[in-house]
Amino acid sequence: MIHMIKLCVGVASFEELESYRNERAHWWDADYGEDVHVHRTRMMPKRAGEMEGQASLYWVIAGQVVCRQPILRLAPFTNQEGKNYCDIILAPELIRTIPYPKRPFQGWRYLSPADAPPDLGANENAGSMALAADLARLGLI
Repeated sequence: MIHMIKLCVGVASFEELESYRNERAHWWDADYGEDVHVHRTRMMPKRAGEMEGQASLYWVIAGQVVCRQPILRLAPFTNQEGKNYCDIILAPELIRTIPYPKRPFQGWRYLSPADAPPDLGANENAGSMALAADLARLGLI
């Protein structure tokens, strides 16, 4: 299994992403049903088979990984001009992770499970890990 990580461009907070998740499918004329969130990206992952139904898309907001969404499937899409895209069909729930600093990058990247930040509620040391992430972001550790 391999995860995906992507910058959440134009979104300043977890709460803002939450408010958009139900609207995004309509932005692209994507109709995959009521209970999904759709994000369109340019390239279809070569490792799609390792993601569908088992991996997550980790969102980077304001320089930190702050949440993830389970990837249900990846669907090819071709627009009216014949340009190919990939629709990432996501579960509607956003799962907060321990904030982890991440520098900007373009497009999306693979993220190994060993490098993925743990879910916020899943770790008894979440408070100290979040503090360490904040200190790292400030360049203090």
